[in-house]
Amino acid sequence: MPFSRAGLLHLLVVYLVWSSTYLAFKIGLLNGFEPFWMGAARFIPAALLLLLYARWRGWQIHPSRQMLGKLALSGSLLWLGGTGLILVATQYVPSGYVALMIATTPIWAAALEGLLDRKPPSRLLVLGLLTGLLGILALNVPKLSTGTSTNLLAFLLLLISPLMWSSGTILTQRQIANLEPVVVSSYQQLFGGLGFLILSIALGEPWHTPTLLGWASNLYLIVFGSLIAYTSYILAVRLLPLSLVTTYAYVNPVIALLLGWLFLREPLGIWTWVGGALVLLGVGLVFRSRLQPAAQPTL
Repeated sequence: MPFSRAGLLHLLVVYLVWSSTYLAFKIGLLNGFEPFWMGAARFIPAALLLLLYARWRGWQIHPSRQMLGKLALSGSLLWLGGTGLILVATQYVPSGYVALMIATTPIWAAALEGLLDRKPPSRLLVLGLLTGLLGILALNVPKLSTGTSTNLLAFLLLLISPLMWSSGTILTQRQIANLEPVVVSSYQQLFGGLGFLILSIALGEPWHTPTLLGWASNLYLIVFGSLIAYTSYILAVRLLPLSLVTTYAYVNPVIALLLGWLFLREPLGIWTWVGGALVLLGVGLVFRSRLQPAAQPTL
Protein backbone atom coordinates (compact mmCIF):
# COMPACT_ATOMS: atom_id res chain seq x y z
CA MET A 1 0.00 0.00 0.00
CA PRO A 2 1.34 3.50 -0.81
CA PHE A 3 2.37 5.69 2.10
CA SER A 4 1.24 9.24 2.76
CA ARG A 5 3.87 11.64 1.41
CA ALA A 6 3.09 14.08 4.20
CA GLY A 7 3.51 11.27 6.72
CA LEU A 8 6.90 10.34 5.28
CA LEU A 9 8.01 13.99 5.37
CA HIS A 10 7.07 14.23 9.03
CA LEU A 11 8.87 10.96 9.70
CA LEU A 12 12.00 12.40 8.04
CA VAL A 13 11.83 15.37 10.44
CA VAL A 14 11.66 12.92 13.35
CA TYR A 15 14.61 10.98 11.94
CA LEU A 16 16.85 14.03 11.62
CA VAL A 17 15.85 16.20 14.59
CA TRP A 18 15.41 13.57 17.28
CA SER A 19 18.81 12.12 16.42
CA SER A 20 20.36 15.34 17.70
CA THR A 21 18.34 15.58 20.92
CA TYR A 22 20.51 12.96 22.65
CA LEU A 23 23.52 15.23 22.15
CA ALA A 24 21.50 18.20 23.45
CA PHE A 25 20.50 16.17 26.55
CA LYS A 26 24.14 15.42 27.31
CA ILE A 27 25.29 18.99 26.77
CA GLY A 28 22.54 20.34 29.02
CA LEU A 29 23.36 17.89 31.83
CA LEU A 30 27.06 18.71 31.55
CA ASN A 31 26.35 22.42 31.78
CA GLY A 32 24.30 22.95 34.91
CA PHE A 33 20.96 21.17 34.50
CA GLU A 34 19.64 18.36 36.69
CA PRO A 35 17.57 15.70 34.82
CA PHE A 36 14.02 16.52 35.97
CA TRP A 37 14.68 20.25 36.24
CA MET A 38 15.85 20.14 32.62
CA GLY A 39 12.69 18.29 31.59
CA ALA A 40 10.43 20.82 33.31
CA ALA A 41 12.34 23.75 31.79
CA ARG A 42 11.85 22.22 28.36
CA PHE A 43 8.32 20.85 28.27
CA ILE A 44 6.32 23.46 30.16
CA PRO A 45 7.42 26.40 27.94
CA ALA A 46 7.04 24.26 24.81
CA ALA A 47 3.50 23.24 25.82
CA LEU A 48 2.42 26.81 26.55
CA LEU A 49 3.80 28.04 23.22
CA LEU A 50 1.92 25.30 21.38
CA LEU A 51 -1.31 26.11 23.20
CA LEU A 52 -0.95 29.79 22.29
CA TYR A 53 -0.39 28.83 18.67
CA ALA A 54 -3.44 26.53 18.70
CA ARG A 55 -5.59 29.29 20.18
CA TRP A 56 -4.32 31.75 17.55
CA ARG A 57 -5.32 29.25 14.84
CA GLY A 58 -8.78 28.97 16.38
CA TRP A 59 -8.53 25.26 17.18
CA GLN A 60 -10.41 23.62 20.03
CA ILE A 61 -8.09 23.72 23.06
CA HIS A 62 -10.57 22.65 25.75
CA PRO A 63 -10.84 18.84 25.57
CA SER A 64 -13.36 16.92 27.62
CA ARG A 65 -12.47 15.64 31.09
CA GLN A 66 -12.23 12.10 29.74
CA MET A 67 -9.88 13.23 26.97
CA LEU A 68 -7.76 15.17 29.46
CA GLY A 69 -7.32 11.93 31.39
CA LYS A 70 -6.07 10.17 28.27
CA LEU A 71 -3.74 13.06 27.46
CA ALA A 72 -2.38 13.02 31.02
CA LEU A 73 -1.77 9.26 30.93
CA SER A 74 -0.20 9.25 27.46
CA GLY A 75 1.89 12.34 28.28
CA SER A 76 3.17 10.70 31.46
CA LEU A 77 4.06 7.49 29.64
CA LEU A 78 5.79 9.31 26.82
CA TRP A 79 7.65 12.01 28.70
CA LEU A 80 8.07 10.90 32.31
CA GLY A 81 8.47 7.21 31.52
CA GLY A 82 10.17 7.63 28.18
CA THR A 83 12.27 10.79 28.20
CA GLY A 84 12.59 11.04 32.00
CA LEU A 85 14.42 7.72 32.25
CA ILE A 86 16.59 8.74 29.31
CA LEU A 87 17.62 11.94 31.12
CA VAL A 88 18.57 10.00 34.25
CA ALA A 89 20.57 7.41 32.28
CA THR A 90 22.34 10.09 30.22
CA GLN A 91 24.14 11.22 33.39
CA TYR A 92 26.12 7.97 33.43
CA VAL A 93 26.69 6.86 29.85
CA PRO A 94 27.50 8.43 26.45
CA SER A 95 24.70 9.98 24.42
CA GLY A 96 25.24 7.56 21.55
CA TYR A 97 24.81 4.57 23.85
CA VAL A 98 21.53 6.03 25.12
CA ALA A 99 20.26 6.43 21.58
CA LEU A 100 21.13 2.92 20.52
CA MET A 101 19.42 1.42 23.56
CA ILE A 102 16.23 3.33 22.73
CA ALA A 103 16.32 1.57 19.37
CA THR A 104 14.40 -1.29 21.01
CA THR A 105 11.25 0.87 20.71
CA PRO A 106 9.96 -0.82 17.51
CA ILE A 107 10.30 -4.24 19.13
CA TRP A 108 8.21 -3.17 22.13
CA ALA A 109 5.67 -1.46 19.86
CA ALA A 110 5.31 -4.52 17.63
CA ALA A 111 4.95 -6.82 20.63
CA LEU A 112 2.33 -4.61 22.28
CA GLU A 113 0.36 -4.23 19.05
CA GLY A 114 0.45 -7.98 18.53
CA LEU A 115 -0.92 -8.55 22.03
CA LEU A 116 -3.66 -5.95 21.62
CA ASP A 117 -4.70 -7.13 18.15
CA ARG A 118 -4.08 -10.83 18.82
CA LYS A 119 -2.29 -10.86 15.50
CA PRO A 120 1.28 -12.09 15.00
CA PRO A 121 3.62 -9.86 12.93
CA SER A 122 4.72 -10.94 9.45
CA ARG A 123 7.90 -12.94 9.04
CA LEU A 124 9.61 -10.07 7.23
CA LEU A 125 8.73 -7.65 10.02
CA VAL A 126 10.10 -10.08 12.60
CA LEU A 127 13.27 -10.47 10.53
CA GLY A 128 13.65 -6.70 10.34
CA LEU A 129 13.15 -6.25 14.07
CA LEU A 130 15.55 -9.08 14.92
CA THR A 131 18.16 -7.69 12.53
CA GLY A 132 17.85 -4.32 14.21
CA LEU A 133 18.12 -5.97 17.62
CA LEU A 134 21.26 -7.80 16.49
CA GLY A 135 22.66 -4.44 15.48
CA ILE A 136 21.88 -3.06 18.94
CA LEU A 137 23.68 -6.00 20.54
CA ALA A 138 26.71 -5.40 18.31
CA LEU A 139 26.73 -1.74 19.29
CA ASN A 140 26.54 -2.77 22.96
CA VAL A 141 29.51 -5.15 22.96
CA PRO A 142 31.98 -2.57 24.40
CA LYS A 143 29.54 -1.59 27.18
CA LEU A 144 28.64 -5.16 28.10
CA SER A 145 32.32 -5.91 28.68
CA THR A 146 32.51 -3.27 31.45
CA GLY A 147 29.49 -3.96 33.67
CA THR A 148 29.86 -1.23 36.31
CA SER A 149 26.94 -0.39 38.61
CA THR A 150 26.15 2.85 36.79
CA ASN A 151 26.29 1.05 33.45
CA LEU A 152 23.85 -1.58 34.74
CA LEU A 153 21.49 1.09 36.12
CA ALA A 154 21.54 2.90 32.78
CA PHE A 155 20.96 -0.39 30.99
CA LEU A 156 17.85 -1.15 33.09
CA LEU A 157 16.45 2.37 32.73
CA LEU A 158 16.96 2.25 28.98
CA LEU A 159 15.14 -1.08 28.74
CA ILE A 160 12.07 0.33 30.52
CA SER A 161 12.05 3.69 28.73
CA PRO A 162 11.13 2.40 25.23
CA LEU A 163 8.37 0.24 26.73
CA MET A 164 6.86 3.35 28.29
CA TRP A 165 7.25 5.34 25.08
CA SER A 166 5.67 2.59 22.97
CA SER A 167 2.71 2.34 25.36
CA GLY A 168 2.14 6.09 25.21
CA THR A 169 2.41 6.08 21.44
CA ILE A 170 -0.15 3.30 21.03
CA LEU A 171 -2.53 5.07 23.42
CA THR A 172 -2.12 8.27 21.38
CA GLN A 173 -2.73 6.48 18.11
CA ARG A 174 -5.78 4.53 19.21
CA GLN A 175 -7.52 6.72 21.77
CA ILE A 176 -6.68 10.34 20.87
CA ALA A 177 -7.78 10.94 17.30
CA ASN A 178 -10.25 13.84 17.30
CA LEU A 179 -7.96 16.68 18.41
CA GLU A 180 -5.53 18.72 16.35
CA PRO A 181 -2.02 17.22 16.58
CA VAL A 182 -0.63 20.49 17.94
CA VAL A 183 -3.20 20.42 20.76
CA VAL A 184 -2.39 16.79 21.56
CA SER A 185 1.32 17.61 21.58
CA SER A 186 0.83 20.63 23.84
CA TYR A 187 -1.24 18.87 26.50
CA GLN A 188 0.97 15.78 26.56
CA GLN A 189 4.06 17.93 27.02
CA LEU A 190 2.31 20.08 29.62
CA PHE A 191 1.38 17.05 31.75
CA GLY A 192 4.86 15.62 31.25
CA GLY A 193 6.49 18.93 32.17
CA LEU A 194 4.39 19.30 35.32
CA GLY A 195 5.36 15.75 36.27
CA PHE A 196 9.03 16.64 35.83
CA LEU A 197 8.58 19.74 37.98
CA ILE A 198 6.89 17.78 40.78
CA LEU A 199 9.61 15.12 40.73
CA SER A 200 12.36 17.74 40.70
CA ILE A 201 10.91 19.40 43.82
CA ALA A 202 10.15 16.08 45.55
CA LEU A 203 13.68 14.78 44.97
CA GLY A 204 15.24 18.05 46.08
CA GLU A 205 17.17 18.63 42.89
CA PRO A 206 19.42 21.69 43.16
CA TRP A 207 18.37 24.27 40.62
CA HIS A 208 21.77 25.49 39.58
CA THR A 209 22.13 28.35 37.15
CA PRO A 210 22.99 26.56 33.89
CA THR A 211 25.70 27.97 31.67
CA LEU A 212 24.89 29.74 28.42
CA LEU A 213 25.62 26.50 26.57
CA GLY A 214 23.23 24.63 28.88
CA TRP A 215 20.42 27.10 28.18
CA ALA A 216 21.20 26.97 24.45
CA SER A 217 20.85 23.18 24.45
CA ASN A 218 17.51 23.44 26.26
CA LEU A 219 16.29 26.11 23.84
CA TYR A 220 17.19 23.77 20.98
CA LEU A 221 15.18 21.00 22.64
CA ILE A 222 12.19 23.32 23.08
CA VAL A 223 12.12 24.62 19.51
CA PHE A 224 13.29 21.65 17.48
CA GLY A 225 12.70 18.67 19.76
CA SER A 226 9.29 19.70 21.14
CA LEU A 227 7.65 22.31 18.92
CA ILE A 228 8.71 20.88 15.56
CA ALA A 229 9.74 17.23 15.86
CA TYR A 230 7.16 16.02 18.37
CA THR A 231 4.32 17.59 16.43
CA SER A 232 5.69 15.85 13.33
CA TYR A 233 5.76 12.62 15.34
CA ILE A 234 2.06 12.95 16.23
CA LEU A 235 1.23 13.57 12.56
CA ALA A 236 3.37 10.63 11.42
CA VAL A 237 1.62 8.36 13.94
CA ARG A 238 -1.73 9.35 12.42
CA LEU A 239 -0.66 9.02 8.79
CA LEU A 240 1.61 5.95 8.81
CA PRO A 241 1.66 2.43 10.34
CA LEU A 242 3.11 2.42 13.84
CA SER A 243 5.72 -0.19 12.93
CA LEU A 244 6.98 2.20 10.27
CA VAL A 245 6.94 5.29 12.47
CA THR A 246 8.91 3.59 15.24
CA THR A 247 11.79 2.87 12.85
CA TYR A 248 13.03 6.33 13.87
CA ALA A 249 14.46 4.48 16.87
CA TYR A 250 16.72 2.53 14.50
CA VAL A 251 17.94 5.54 12.52
CA ASN A 252 18.42 7.89 15.48
CA PRO A 253 21.21 5.87 17.18
CA VAL A 254 23.40 5.82 14.09
CA ILE A 255 23.20 9.59 13.63
CA ALA A 256 23.43 10.20 17.39
CA LEU A 257 26.60 8.12 17.63
CA LEU A 258 28.20 10.18 14.89
CA LEU A 259 27.16 13.44 16.55
CA GLY A 260 28.49 12.27 19.92
CA TRP A 261 31.80 11.39 18.30
CA LEU A 262 31.99 14.68 16.41
CA PHE A 263 31.09 17.06 19.25
CA LEU A 264 31.89 15.16 22.47
CA ARG A 265 34.60 12.82 21.20
CA GLU A 266 32.64 9.76 22.28
CA PRO A 267 34.55 6.73 21.00
CA LEU A 268 33.64 4.85 17.83
CA GLY A 269 34.99 1.41 16.99
CA ILE A 270 34.46 -1.57 14.72
CA TRP A 271 31.38 -2.65 16.69
CA THR A 272 29.84 0.76 16.05
CA TRP A 273 30.12 0.35 12.29
CA VAL A 274 28.94 -3.28 12.30
CA GLY A 275 26.00 -2.45 14.55
CA GLY A 276 25.11 0.66 12.55
CA ALA A 277 25.00 -1.33 9.32
CA LEU A 278 22.71 -3.95 10.88
CA VAL A 279 20.45 -1.26 12.30
CA LEU A 280 19.97 0.35 8.88
CA LEU A 281 19.34 -3.06 7.31
CA GLY A 282 16.67 -3.68 9.95
CA VAL A 283 15.01 -0.39 9.04
CA GLY A 284 14.93 -1.38 5.39
CA LEU A 285 13.32 -4.73 6.19
CA VAL A 286 10.66 -3.08 8.37
CA PHE A 287 9.86 -0.63 5.55
CA ARG A 288 9.65 -3.54 3.10
CA SER A 289 7.35 -5.52 5.40
CA ARG A 290 4.87 -2.62 5.53
CA LEU A 291 4.70 -2.55 1.73
CA GLN A 292 3.49 -6.14 1.59
CA PRO A 293 -0.27 -6.84 1.76
CA ALA A 294 -1.38 -8.21 5.10
CA ALA A 295 -1.74 -11.99 5.24
CA GLN A 296 -5.22 -13.37 5.77
CA PRO A 297 -5.64 -15.05 9.17
CA THR A 298 -6.08 -18.78 9.19
CA LEU A 299 -9.10 -20.30 10.90
